[in-house]
Amino acid sequence: MAGKPKLHYFKTRGRMETIRWLLAAAGVEFEEQYIQSKADLEKLKKDGFLLFQQVPMVEIDGMKLVQTRAILNYIAEKYNLGGKDIKQRALIDMYCEGTMDLNEMIIHLPFKPADQKEKETAAIIEKATERYFPVYEKVLKDHGQDFLVGNQLSRADIQLLEAILATEELKADVLSKFPLLKALKTRISNIPNIKTFLQPGSPRKSPPDEKMIAEAMKTDFVPLD
Repeated sequence: MAGKPKLHYFKTRGRMETIRWLLAAAGVEFEEQYIQSKADLEKLKKDGFLLFQQVPMVEIDGMKLVQTRAILNYIAEKYNLGGKDIKQRALIDMYCEGTMDLNEMIIHLPFKPADQKEKETAAIIEKATERYFPVYEKVLKDHGQDFLVGNQLSRADIQLLEAILATEELKADVLSKFPLLKALKTRISNIPNIKTFLQPGSPRKSPPDEKMIAEAMKTDFVPLD
């Protein structure tokens, strides 16, 4: 019997957070090996575990997978979150690319200079409400179903929920003009595995504060690695 997946990353959200979300939604328990020093990161590199010299890295099914999208694709396929056919997979990939574009701006925000954060936050909110959320609202309106693709839960729904919640941390009423997204948020949040992941004490990480950022930077953390 295969052991639990082991996640190698810093003790913060970064690019590993979406991987945590996907595993949790699939009901998969996992372990985390935090990178707490430069020496920890260098050891992973010297041992040959980081194909491109960067994390995240996930040990799963006898493999040491790197590159965020490759890891997410594997998890989605393994746990039936990637669509039923090639057309569904294309739609899911397309929607996920959009949410990842939004999410990467949010990931990078805490590491911006203090005098730029207000401007950057406003830019994120503008793009969320004018570029990204209208697309998903229209998708739900056009097909009238409960999920983005194929009327079943997929990684597209999970990653959109992650992005919605992260954007709400910047502006609580960001979904005020998107009733279908508000309903989707409630619906997906109440799926048992996801509801558990959203509870205190779960592997879900909090938004990085100044202390967390300072500690991460000591380990050569780069937000989008």
